[in-house]
This record gives sequence, structure tokens and C-alpha cells, in this order.
Amino acid sequence: MRLHKNVLYKTDLGEYYIGKAEELLKSNLGRRLKNKVQLILTSPPFPLNNKKSYGNLTGEDYKNWFINLAEIFTDLLTNNGSIVIEIGNSWEPKRPVQSLLHLEALLGFVKNPKANFRLCQEFICHNPSRLPTPAQWVTVKRCRMIDSFTHIWWMSKVDYPKADNRKVLRPYSKSMESLLKKQKYNFGTRPSEHTISEKSFLKNNNGSIMPNVMEFEQINNNKEPRLPRNIFSISNTISNDFFMKTCREKGIKPHPARMPLELANFFIEFITEPGELVLDTFAGSNTTGFCAEKLSRKWISIEIDKRYGEQSIVRFQDPSIECKLKKVGK
Repeated sequence: MRLHKNVLYKTDLGEYYIGKAEELLKSNLGRRLKNKVQLILTSPPFPLNNKKSYGNLTGEDYKNWFINLAEIFTDLLTNNGSIVIEIGNSWEPKRPVQSLLHLEALLGFVKNPKANFRLCQEFICHNPSRLPTPAQWVTVKRCRMIDSFTHIWWMSKVDYPKADNRKVLRPYSKSMESLLKKQKYNFGTRPSEHTISEKSFLKNNNGSIMPNVMEFEQINNNKEPRLPRNIFSISNTISNDFFMKTCREKGIKPHPARMPLELANFFIEFITEPGELVLDTFAGSNTTGFCAEKLSRKWISIEIDKRYGEQSIVRFQDPSIECKLKKVGK
């Protein structure tokens, strides 16, 4: 198959495109992907008040742009496919007041009559190492707390999209391991009036179900970490991984809003099977494509800024991944 002129590079499993996602997905690329994408996993530019180097809209322009994406995305998904979008909070200009813009944008996206989406679940991605923002109200005026989390919104066209939480189980706590070993516990009616039967917690399911608050770096370092077995390290601020180390060595300024590897790994494992297609429409340094490649999923990534496309090649030089990358674009 002839490659699209906007392809920057490709591997055996994926392709990285340079251009505006909305325009590319209305072209032959979008027609090629129609009803074939199992997961759209992306972190679009946040609705910030000030323009950033990586590009972002503001105010009503952002909301309208975001809502209109629903019409494009719905045609790409398989019938049981999912959309997972990470969105940060926004603030009113020059005021210590949170904006409702991202919530209005989300509601408009889900309720877009041309898309027919429903909200499957909200997740919170907490990062205690995040810089103290918004600085004016947190560190100068000292009248607000650090904004240390982002929202993850999981949506689909059906009530039961493909998903299996058994694929992302976390290890049991020591107390649960002890309970399973003893095979007895204090059953009966709790103060909440819930009745716990004699054998409710005696079956070994090889791990416990993850909560929808994703603490990728623990607040309490003395607490035993309990992340899914497929997730290895924790924070997006980690400075010694291969990508960050290589960027420093080559004098590359990394993308300022990288999606955590752990977050991408989690949803790719949770929602897709090997060989299925994952799409990231605002790919940046291509966390999604890198994780999809490692997990044997097909992938398509799109980014408007070629600088971030070029730096994303560094990810595929990581010795932990085996793939043949072919540079296509100039």
C-alpha cells in the first residue's frame, strides 16, 4: 500500500503522521481507518488561557473545536471501540476561579447528536510531583492548592465496549494474601447494612481490581505499591528513563505535556487485544505509539508539530523495544 505523503516514519505495526488531525482524518487516511480503530487514546491540548508553544485553542473556540471532534471520531471506531481522553483543568483569566470550559467541552462531545457517545467512566490521574500550578494563586497569592491531577474520560458508542479488568489486576495487599491463606474472616452485616457472606472474599482471582483513581506516584512512600503487573515505573516526571536521558544528551527539549507511559499501558491492555488498532490524534512524543508497539498493537499517531515527531523517534531507539523504524518524510 502506498504511504500517505504526511507519514514521517513507520514501523511494522504503526505510522506517525505530521499534520492537523481533523484534516488528515477527513482525507483518505480517515476513510482507510473507518470502523477499524479499537481505541482512540489521546491527550489533546488543554483549554489554557495563554498560548503555548505546542499549540492550543482558548475559550469558546476550544469548546467548539473539541465538540466537533466527536463527529470525526465516531466514524473511526469499531462498534465496541473506545475513546480515552486525558484533559486537565482550566482557570478563568486572571481569576482564582476554575473554568467550566473543559466540562462544557466534554458534555458537548458526549452529547453531540452526530456521534451518539456515552460516558463509560471517569478516571483521575494523580501526579503528586506536578509543579505548583496555577502559580499566581498557589505560590504568589497562596490562596489555592496545587492542581495535581488530570481527568481521564472513557467513552464509547455502546454500553458494553470491549474491556476486561482482569488484564490489569494489581497484586493483592498483604492483608488480603493473609486472608486467602487463612480462608476465614469476619463476615456478616456491616454498619453500612451491606451483608458480607461467609465466602465472599475467599476466592483467589490472582489480584484485585484497580480503582479509577490512578496514583502513578505514591504520596506515602512507606505504603506498598500496588500497580497492575504490566505497569513498571510511576511518574511522568521521571528523569532517568531512556527517552528523557537521550533527549538531555542530544540537547532536545522534550514535549512539555507528555502522557505518562503507565497511563497508556494501562488503557491499551485494558481495552484492546494484540493486533488491534490504537489511534492517537495529538501524539506529541508518541507515548501511545511506543506503548502500543511494545504491546503488539497496531497504531497510528498524528501530530501537528514536526519537531515533536522528530523527537519521538528517540522512543524507538530504546533497547527495551524491538522494532524496525523506517524514516519516510524529510
